[in-house]
Amino acid sequence: MATTLSASLKDPSLFVSKPYIDGEWVASKTNKTFNVYNPATEELIGSCPESSTDDINAAIWAAAKAFPTWRAQSGRTRGRILRRLFDLIVDNKEDIGKIITAENGKAKGDAEGEALFSAGFFEWFSEEAPRIYGDVIPHSNPSARTQVLKEPVGVCGLITPWNFPMAMGARKIAAALAAGCTVVLKSDGLTPFSSNALAVLAERAGVPKGVLNVVTALENTPSLGLALCESDIVKKISFTGSTRVGKLLMKQSSNTLKKLSLELGGNAPFIVFDDADVETAVTSAMISKFKVTGQTCVCANRFYVQEGIYDRFSQRLVEEVKKCRVGNGQDAGVTHGPLTNGVAKTQEHIQDAVSKKATVLLGGNTLPSSGKNFHELTILGDVDDSMKVATEETFGPVAALAKFKTEDEVVGRANNCEVGLASYLITSDLGKAHRVSERLEFGMVAINTGVISDWAAPFGGVKHSGMGREGSKYGIDDYVNIKMVVTGGINTVYSSNL
Repeated sequence: MATTLSASLKDPSLFVSKPYIDGEWVASKTNKTFNVYNPATEELIGSCPESSTDDINAAIWAAAKAFPTWRAQSGRTRGRILRRLFDLIVDNKEDIGKIITAENGKAKGDAEGEALFSAGFFEWFSEEAPRIYGDVIPHSNPSARTQVLKEPVGVCGLITPWNFPMAMGARKIAAALAAGCTVVLKSDGLTPFSSNALAVLAERAGVPKGVLNVVTALENTPSLGLALCESDIVKKISFTGSTRVGKLLMKQSSNTLKKLSLELGGNAPFIVFDDADVETAVTSAMISKFKVTGQTCVCANRFYVQEGIYDRFSQRLVEEVKKCRVGNGQDAGVTHGPLTNGVAKTQEHIQDAVSKKATVLLGGNTLPSSGKNFHELTILGDVDDSMKVATEETFGPVAALAKFKTEDEVVGRANNCEVGLASYLITSDLGKAHRVSERLEFGMVAINTGVISDWAAPFGGVKHSGMGREGSKYGIDDYVNIKMVVTGGINTVYSSNL
């Protein structure tokens, strides 16, 4: 299958199955490999080295060696390299899309969309790199001056998930490199080839050796994460994944007091008020719930629909979801691909809800004739807050609809969870939009839209959804240290010009 995928690419050299350390494609010191399979067909795509702690330490040392030279470059110089990488990703979006579809399963449109989403971070941060401004602060003593500098933190360890195998790395790498940091990326063991393709293009764009390193592993992932956390050389960890693992990484980093960016689990409420435009609500729900077959951390998980609009909204949502086609992401006309590894949890949540008197408005079943990882897009009605689909993140294609009566009620129910990443509300009342968005205990609120991510917008959560922000002008802040320089003994006696 490796040769089949490679042969289908316009540029077969984008498909690489080795770690990238210090500007070289290398084998693991373990001489072990792990296999990567297509979740739609279960066919073997290829294999990658099972990297060890020796391998990741080599990558850390390479990044440390490259750091002084990279940080010394002007922001403008770094920005030009990032801009070239943006152009290269755009030029190769079709090949990148094929790689993403093969290892992740997402449909062609989603896969190529991810390529462009990834590219956008390099464009954005190429423009931010020359604008990492410091400050001058008036000192209380007239003979002293205070200056504030922003300096790169150093070597950064980045750990990314499988659901956006290129974009999650791109969002971190672009900010880190713009700030003047060097990085070691641990790609997900289910989807290593997208990150390797990114490294190929980064090298072509002029990223110097050692500045970007990519390490592959599946079974050894916990030990590699521990090595990054315990390393005195690594000054920052950025992780996207589950709350459980994020807490573990935070604990493991405590002895070295690293900077941490943690983008963890969510349980996004989607609130539809009686005064909402139904078509806006349905369009937004389709995007926020079923993108990547429900496998994003900002997917709407709990739908709270006010009683007066519930029947119209549920009817129209069913009509629109019926138009979707689940299948192999490589096939024309397919809108939603397989689940990467979440069929069992999706079924568990549906069965739990039905056992507690929820109704199945659409779907509800696996699609074994298509393959073990396929599941129908599903809509549940009459959901209540006791059901798993309301209390846990499903990470699958299930829209769980519950009714509510008042604004105070729905805000309380929405906030009644330990996580706080994304939230959505649909209303035509401007005052209500402002009021409810301010009351929601989430790091991000989308009003009258299902699209919450943008390169220029700060992405991140509160509570157990983590800390730090990615993207936007705030995305640089997590990769810099603030240094204060005070100068004393300045003669402030001026001669008169009169």
